[in-house]
Amino acid sequence: MSIGLIVLIITGLLVIFGAGQRALDRLRLTDKQALLCIALIIGLGFVPDIPLGGNVTLNLGGCAVPLILCGYLFARAGTWKERGRAIAASLVTGVVCYIIGRYTADEPETITFDPNYLYGVAGGVIAYLFGRSRRAAFIAGVTGVLIADVIASIEVWSRGIDQTLALGGAGAYDAVVISGILAVLLSELIGEIAERMARGKRRPDREYSIESGEFLRREREK
Repeated sequence: MSIGLIVLIITGLLVIFGAGQRALDRLRLTDKQALLCIALIIGLGFVPDIPLGGNVTLNLGGCAVPLILCGYLFARAGTWKERGRAIAASLVTGVVCYIIGRYTADEPETITFDPNYLYGVAGGVIAYLFGRSRRAAFIAGVTGVLIADVIASIEVWSRGIDQTLALGGAGAYDAVVISGILAVLLSELIGEIAERMARGKRRPDREYSIESGEFLRREREK
């Protein structure tokens, strides 16, 4: 069983037992929606890659479903400013992930740290710095890996090397899953720490609204 599948199964169990509800609320996802997405990513991940023409193939579970979810989160973003930050974070994450992959050893026996985790860390940190949004973190984590794969393939093709770009397939499946989920978790952790440090022992003057998906200023008690 791959690392990506293990991460998805663990995430599904956490959702079932009610853990991470705060993160799901900020992503504007219900438990059922989250579990459906996880099930589709796992199930469709076993479907053979679909040829898109040339040297490009598409994996439904590792690319199509995550991209559809990214589109949903993008559409549900509160403002165009947040959407712009998500796009910027995705592009920057893509470049950073490409650099990580470019200068990380390819041979398994020489790898001291799985680059898939580095992709997730990069997505989480960059997305938080750009917009402090869990939605932007997931979008950046997922699309950043795919953008990095496209850049790497274009570089290989420019050298006249015939290589298949498997979007969300093969090792990219684990990278997309780990990056998206780890980016959200890291963004949530950084956000909580930053908010607590800024607030100190004071009662927060803002509270999160599930209905609007935004932080609303708390009315002062008289």
